[in-house]
Amino acid sequence: MERRSEKHCNPGDHWLDDVCSDALDGFGTRDIGFFELCTKFDSIEIWVDPRPNDQLVLVWLLDLLRPYKEITTKLSLVYADDTIANYAPESVARWKLPAFKVTENHLVTAGRAWRAYRAETPESCFDLLMTDLAILPRLRSALIAMLEELPDSVTGLGATEMDLLDFVNDGHTDPRIVEEARWIRDVFDENDACDALLELGAYSAPPILLGDPAFDNEDRYFGRSEWKVTLTELGRSLLAREDDMWRHNSIKRWWGGTELTNERLWRWDRESRLLVAP
Repeated sequence: MERRSEKHCNPGDHWLDDVCSDALDGFGTRDIGFFELCTKFDSIEIWVDPRPNDQLVLVWLLDLLRPYKEITTKLSLVYADDTIANYAPESVARWKLPAFKVTENHLVTAGRAWRAYRAETPESCFDLLMTDLAILPRLRSALIAMLEELPDSVTGLGATEMDLLDFVNDGHTDPRIVEEARWIRDVFDENDACDALLELGAYSAPPILLGDPAFDNEDRYFGRSEWKVTLTELGRSLLAREDDMWRHNSIKRWWGGTELTNERLWRWDRESRLLVAP
């Protein structure tokens, strides 16, 4: 986020590496730092997409900016009902969406949420649901959606993982099911859903069989040769909620700042909508 320097030597190291060059016309340099750029404006609108991950990005950004009063006093929030990047700039420019001035309450709530997500357990995120989050109107539903990605109290799989199994069970055996399954909950992007599918097929006792895990082979991935995703006996038992994924496999992954292992497995009870401690 700083002005470009020698340490930004690789593509993606600097915050502007993926920004179109004409987006910075008039600022004199593509090497400007984020905070320096913000100071050049009289007012700044943050347009926020509706997906859960977008709400996490929002609370991270507000928490990042909170110490810079000369910037936060210029900020307003605009909430979109769809992914803004799916529309042409000319179309977005005609949208008549209300802008909400950022207050100290926004910044305090965002800071609490970001610290909770980074905490060593999901308890802080769950506890936030018992508080007033109305100042950030989509934060509550985003936190619930993220908590639902914790291992289920019965099956041990998160909600999107169960969606993937359900899709396969319904006959969607093409590996491109990741493009469809991610839209059901819209928590994972396509890359995340692809990683989840590959991971499910890589366990010592996998719930699915990939047939061929070579996703980098375009002929296979784009359906130009025959191979299918299929459920194993374990996968069918998990769909029936008759087995637990982690009775058969080792888990080591992260949920926010929480490391999940077999010995330290936080779960989500989808029926009672409660967090279950290890």
